[in-house]
Amino acid sequence: MDKKGRYIYDWPRPMVSVDIAVFTFSQDAARLLLIKRGNEPFKGRWALPGGFVDMDEELEDSAARELAEETGLEGVSLQQLHTFGNVGRDPRGRQITIVFTGIATEGQDKIKAGDDAAEAKWFDIEKLPEDLAFDHDKITKFAIKKLKG
Repeated sequence: MDKKGRYIYDWPRPMVSVDIAVFTFSQDAARLLLIKRGNEPFKGRWALPGGFVDMDEELEDSAARELAEETGLEGVSLQQLHTFGNVGRDPRGRQITIVFTGIATEGQDKIKAGDDAAEAKWFDIEKLPEDLAFDHDKITKFAIKKLKG
């Protein structure tokens, strides 16, 4: 660490983030929560809620924080689903994400965009937007397959 408290290494380090695939059920349809990105990269495109893990934060706490900040959802039980880390998945650099999943029950599905999310919306899992940000097409397909399984 340098005198300003910054970490300095002789070799590059990957970034670590969390993404959250939250489902709800209404009108006999499964729905997935997505946010419209308010910032670059991929500004204006739909994505899973998520963000970077703070240095002193547990992964589960990071996922719950990001979900609350971007969508207003709190109290959803989240479990780790899978880790995605293909090289090139984020244009900002080497980035690995731990994906969490959960189900919002009736009364927990009220959402409101916040933080760097321009919009938050529930989508029928059979009618998701095309061309999601990052590799979220791959992640959502994986999460939906697990949900159906």
